[in-house]
Amino acid sequence: MKKNFGLLMLATLIATAPAAAQKTPTKNNTDSLRASMLNPVVVTGTGTYHRADNSPVAVKVITAKELQDAHATTLQDALTRLTTHVTTHTNGMGTFVNFNGVSDDYIVILENGKRVSGDDRWDRISMAGVRRIEIFSGAASALYGSDAIAGVINIITDERKDALSAQSATKVMNHGRLDQDISVSANAGPFTSHTTYTHRQADNWQVNHYQAFDEDGTEVLKLTGRPMSAGFGSNNVTERLEWQFDSHWSAYLRGSYYDNQTQRPADATYFSQKKSTDKATGQTTYTYNQRRAYTYDLHHKSYTYGGGARWSPNSRTYVYLDVFSDNFASKYNYWQTAEQEGYEGTRKRTHYVSETLRGIFRLASWNKLSAGVEMVQESLSSQSDNIDFETTNTYNLFAQDEVRILKGLEGVVGLRYTQNDNFGAALTPNAGLFFRTGGLRLRASYAGGYRTPTLSQLYATDQAKTAARYTLFNTSLKPEKNHFINANIEYSNQWLSASVSAFMNKIRDMINYRTLPQAEIDADAALTALQDEGWTTIRQRDNIDRATLKGISASLKLLLPGGLTLSGGYTFTDSEAKTQSLDKKTQQYVLTTSPVDKSVRHVGSVQLAWDHDWGNYHLNVNLNGHLQGRRYSSTYGYADAYSQWDLTTRHTFTLRQFVLEPGVGIDNLLNQRDRSPWNSNFATTSPGRSFIVSLRMKY
Repeated sequence: MKKNFGLLMLATLIATAPAAAQKTPTKNNTDSLRASMLNPVVVTGTGTYHRADNSPVAVKVITAKELQDAHATTLQDALTRLTTHVTTHTNGMGTFVNFNGVSDDYIVILENGKRVSGDDRWDRISMAGVRRIEIFSGAASALYGSDAIAGVINIITDERKDALSAQSATKVMNHGRLDQDISVSANAGPFTSHTTYTHRQADNWQVNHYQAFDEDGTEVLKLTGRPMSAGFGSNNVTERLEWQFDSHWSAYLRGSYYDNQTQRPADATYFSQKKSTDKATGQTTYTYNQRRAYTYDLHHKSYTYGGGARWSPNSRTYVYLDVFSDNFASKYNYWQTAEQEGYEGTRKRTHYVSETLRGIFRLASWNKLSAGVEMVQESLSSQSDNIDFETTNTYNLFAQDEVRILKGLEGVVGLRYTQNDNFGAALTPNAGLFFRTGGLRLRASYAGGYRTPTLSQLYATDQAKTAARYTLFNTSLKPEKNHFINANIEYSNQWLSASVSAFMNKIRDMINYRTLPQAEIDADAALTALQDEGWTTIRQRDNIDRATLKGISASLKLLLPGGLTLSGGYTFTDSEAKTQSLDKKTQQYVLTTSPVDKSVRHVGSVQLAWDHDWGNYHLNVNLNGHLQGRRYSSTYGYADAYSQWDLTTRHTFTLRQFVLEPGVGIDNLLNQRDRSPWNSNFATTSPGRSFIVSLRMKY
């Protein structure tokens, strides 16, 4: 009944659209659509503004229309549905993001060009008023500093110029899923205020109530109440105030507050397994004991504040000052006993501060220089990792020059000097060439990447009692470095944009866990004492890995007659990771080769949208497909390949300054679910086919 009712509602809304004559698009509207879809303004690749077809480096853009068509209300959702660069994976520790074959530890996330740091950074981005998302694939440490080894994602928000504008977007799905975004902008002379509020929530769900312990993966007598996807509730408030004093001076202040609490089932239980072997007969038997699955929820809080100014003495010079602070805290909210109800124990606290002074100088009609200085201070305290309080400071000088060499030929060259308290000095370069003739564009670039170890990697000591595993801190870690080579060919005209890129990313000195051999333990009295206490595995983080990723990525956008828009992409990534593993029998290290952890070889996406106007009514029908090959996990093996298709509609009614936009749709049209046991390498955590109801209101 639910299925038939949902399909009937969808068909009714489409069929009852006003049957008036089609509103003929004006030339200005058509040109605006072409510009926003096929040739948007981008800033991420070089830090300076370019039309996409004039950008010296290739930048993938997701437009506001594409975000609305796909009903994307979170950053992860938008990137997974609308690009082939990003995949997500979920296990018992949560949901994580993979970008071009490597983890999100190797990418930088920006909001309006300002770095988003700390934990939960994906969830702390409000999608209210997002104008576009820019995705740069490639090392960008010269311009954006540490962590930009694989790429940069920049979220650009709307800049409303109305005296007053407000927007509310609500999306409801089954399993208690609710996304609510509210934004309000006000302009009074030189003063502008932009406020957003975002609420997210979801219930727990599970599609397979078993978890496997034995090597053959048997799913008998091992029931679990642990959810595949843990329930949560979060709230995020942001505020940005701007003053435009005159054509030369402007300033801003910004701040945010974020709160997220998991809502795991307090009555969830699971079965632990105990293995015993009869010495006389050699027969192995198993016993299972029911245990309480959870004794606490996680509670994350963060607040940010900052400000800055822009000075432009003339049309050839722009100087920017930005100061930003991010403060994050994670706590255990215990409820194991009545006495513990509501008690919060601090898990970790992080503090991040950055100060940046940069300038853009048009030295000649053929030359543009960007240069600046940046200082970053970080601190960490962690109860769970036995870190009292540790800090580090990084100082940077950077410069990047854009030069027009000949008509149609441009070059970019940049360099960053980094001085870190723990790791000394380093240089990271980048260089690129851009050639354009007609609608054809050719790009080639090289960039070096540089990532300093985190404070957690340097100082964390972890004790996993159930696994009898002790992890030591290691302050002798080295920074991770890489070489990234990229080549791109792109063609566009007034109807289409097509792009093909090939890349190679070689990362060295990657940090992973190294199990200590018995000889090393025996030579150290402190390590021997740990082993005597019952810790059977002693390990520490070390620079023991290196990886090579090679791939090709293709994308296409078509503006077809009759209001049809077709776009899609495909990314193939061949990855190879080499690591030093300890053979427990020989106590010797052996070099093992495997795909990079969490990498996916094949990822594809398809979007087909139809737009039509009848007077003041606009209809959008959108079909979105995400196709993903098997994902490799060094812990769990391969996850199955899967595809997910979504069908959504938006119905826009425009009444002067007021816009009402209800929407209905079906998420996971083909009811794709992963029924693997709990804590597996899930292909997808979708609970199955779900109906979407949404409402957007604009003033």
